[in-house]
Amino acid sequence: MKTNGNTVLITGGATGIGLALAEEFARAGSEVIVCGRTEETLKQAKQKLPSLHTRICNIAKESDRDDLYEWAVANFKNLNILVNNAGIQRMIDFKKGTADLLRHRAEDGEDEVEVNLRAPVYLTALFTPHLMKQKESAIINVSSGLAFYPMPELPVYCATKAAVHSFSQTLRQQLEGTTVRVFELIPPMVDTNLDKGARKARGQTYFGLSTAEFIVPVMKAFANNEFEIRVQDPKLSAMRGGPS
Repeated sequence: MKTNGNTVLITGGATGIGLALAEEFARAGSEVIVCGRTEETLKQAKQKLPSLHTRICNIAKESDRDDLYEWAVANFKNLNILVNNAGIQRMIDFKKGTADLLRHRAEDGEDEVEVNLRAPVYLTALFTPHLMKQKESAIINVSSGLAFYPMPELPVYCATKAAVHSFSQTLRQQLEGTTVRVFELIPPMVDTNLDKGARKARGQTYFGLSTAEFIVPVMKAFANNEFEIRVQDPKLSAMRGGPS
């Protein structure tokens, strides 16, 4: 996949891995659109990268997803890469019944299944017919190393990311023979605000690769058409005494 000359839409692109992808695609010469929930984070992202196009969108809402699609294809007819990056991660203890499960929804209105799984599936269905009209196009789904090595503290997050992995595999087979390539980006632990301080609360002293360390091998893998991109963390591997 070429990394220059594209028009790229990244969900959750105002922070973390999404913003790192936005910066690298823009640096390579692609036009980049990012969406996010809050005006403030989008404003900060645009201050950092003035060439960004931004759009407020809560991908947990079906109406927002529909509006994002209509706006994007109307204003960026050459859009040829969709990055399903937005995600949330919550610690949930099922021994507490529904209390922990519902607490997060009450606090911030977010639901892991809706954001991490239903949204990328729905957005993929919306954008695939448009992407198939492009000469070269791609869907990039961001899953997680936790899809393969789940943490008991994060049961729903791990399950949704395992589902994203399976979805990416079957979608890749279904779109074989079209112009759409399907990539799965499988991050290790990366130092972002995804966990909202949960790692620190668990007593962790290492928070993973920086986004700068993470993004370099990712862009090389895109250019080499590596469809399942697993980035290794040598620091974590040394701490564990084996592969990360």
